[in-house]
Amino acid sequence: MVEFAVDLINQIGLAGAGFLIALEVVVLPIPSEVVLLLTGFNVSVGSFSLIGAVLTTTAGSVAGASLLYGFGYGFSKARVELLVQRYGKYIGVSSNDLAKTFTWFDQYGTFVVFFGRLIPVIRSLVSIPAGLAQMALPKFLLLTAAGSLIWNSIWISLGAVLGAQWEQAEAWATVIDYIVYAAAAIAVIAILLRIWQRNQKSK
Repeated sequence: MVEFAVDLINQIGLAGAGFLIALEVVVLPIPSEVVLLLTGFNVSVGSFSLIGAVLTTTAGSVAGASLLYGFGYGFSKARVELLVQRYGKYIGVSSNDLAKTFTWFDQYGTFVVFFGRLIPVIRSLVSIPAGLAQMALPKFLLLTAAGSLIWNSIWISLGAVLGAQWEQAEAWATVIDYIVYAAAAIAVIAILLRIWQRNQKSK
């Protein structure tokens, strides 16, 4: 998979990175971390600009998420569950993954569309319940773009810093994921705290 990503990006450049990220949202076995680290390496050698890399991969994330949003919008929950049960194994999605995503969406709603972009599996599948719930498309696109922008910026920047050593970060992907989760949790707590403080002042 790494060789495929390297070859595609070498052949068609930044468009290849955007395409791979869009595909990763739909086909889970493609690791976004590897694609983004590789994109960051290309930033470090001057092949891509940092802003261009972040914007292109974020556009890819939104494109892939929109496909799954449309999938959820056009089918019933029962139909989606049946399709995942039958064919999910071919794209790395299990019924348990889908059930977990539905639970997260029911509990956190729009928050999970944003912060879910920082969590593997949830990052991809959260678009389906958003479509099923018929979340307003502009709101969905905005939250998806914002969450994806953060995720992509972190990994591309890391790849740019590591340069030719970018593949070493793959071994630390799980650790880095947990750091990202912790940062996201702190951000959520800070936002909720500010909202609570404003409500207290207004009373």
